[in-house]
Amino acid sequence: MAVPFELLLALSGVPIGFGSLYIRRWQTRRAVRRTPLTRELLRAPGESLASAVDVASERVTDEALLILLWPLLVTFIATVFFYPKGGMTDGRLVATALVCLSGVGIGVYRLLSRLKERDRLRLGLDGERAVGEELNQLMLKGCRVFHDVLGERFNIDHVVVGPAGVWAVETKARAKKGKGKDSARVTCDGQHLRFPGWTEKEPLEQAQRQAVWLGKWLTSAVGEPVVVRSALALPGWFVERKAPADPVVFNPRNSAFLADPRGGVRLPDPMIQRIAHQLEQRCRNVAPRAYGETGG
Repeated sequence: MAVPFELLLALSGVPIGFGSLYIRRWQTRRAVRRTPLTRELLRAPGESLASAVDVASERVTDEALLILLWPLLVTFIATVFFYPKGGMTDGRLVATALVCLSGVGIGVYRLLSRLKERDRLRLGLDGERAVGEELNQLMLKGCRVFHDVLGERFNIDHVVVGPAGVWAVETKARAKKGKGKDSARVTCDGQHLRFPGWTEKEPLEQAQRQAVWLGKWLTSAVGEPVVVRSALALPGWFVERKAPADPVVFNPRNSAFLADPRGGVRLPDPMIQRIAHQLEQRCRNVAPRAYGETGG
């Protein structure tokens, strides 16, 4: 049975595209070039989220490709099946169109869901990078700053070690609704975060849990008690504190307090170095990507 030449031509781009990708990866694996870097890199702000965004983008691409390929595939199969049976009658054409449209409809729904998830991840990534940029300025005040510190099936967005002690900083990026100053104001009453139109409690509890875990881990790693305080950064929001809160809720542009000792209590420099050493060992685990196995 002969397959219509037009259909073969329409689908020819699929094997060509995948074949080109395979050849590229094969060439990369056989390349004699290698990265000049001799050790792994420190984790950057939003390292985990950046990887999640990459995965989400791949899924968006997959869904878009399926939407494009589904009608071609269904039409190809229908034509091949009906070709020796008198071709595409009106009834067969309607059935083929319904199958195409149903598949495309499901694909569009899945694509929109993937896009929404990617937007959420991108917002979180932007927030962590913005907070990281502000916290990195604290290094001018003698602090060491680490990002995306991996815990036990979770990560701590930022850790600041300096004269003021050790801080575990959680970041929450929240989109604003509406315009005006009131739409950018969040109130913390010590137990809840009251945004314009909604209230949250979990970020406060999450920041506390992470600080407790980090304190236990550093105490074990250093061999001396290490107190870790918690903070919650809300980039882009004006924070109004109605009562003292643990964690400290703040706009990252006002992060100087993380480096300034209060009450005359200062973390000794040797202890800062010991804690920073342990954190660096935990955070230096990012493999250089140039000339890696997957290429690009």
